[in-house]
Amino acid sequence: MPQTVLTLSTSGPDLYDFTASAARFVAETAGREGLLTCFVRHTSCSLLIQENADPDVRRDLDEFFRRLVPPGDSASMSWLRHTAEGPDDMPAHIKAALTASSLSIPVTNGQLALGTWQGLFLFEHRARPHEREIVLHLSK
Repeated sequence: MPQTVLTLSTSGPDLYDFTASAARFVAETAGREGLLTCFVRHTSCSLLIQENADPDVRRDLDEFFRRLVPPGDSASMSWLRHTAEGPDDMPAHIKAALTASSLSIPVTNGQLALGTWQGLFLFEHRARPHEREIVLHLSK
């Protein structure tokens, strides 16, 4: 079964589109039909299938999660114990727990069977830049 690892450079909280890279992997492996599994190898970011046309959707999602889980130095988060890695670390773990670390996308006729406005995104929850690894695995 074909497998590869994508490395994405992030520069802070945002949604990073990796749809084209995943589609290229599927095309290069000549997979006609199957299932693409995407798995992120980190605990402070996550993966999403989300709207890929209007950037306001990504901004609104980021703002929603910032309101839902404030930074660790916010008074409302004073209960946190895991603070050694900075005020954004434990909130990033919470956000990752609320979302997904893996995605499954059907492959039909050698293409990702995504909807018209769907894209694949790494959702970075940390404030500083990171190198994130996403394992892509195509099963037939």
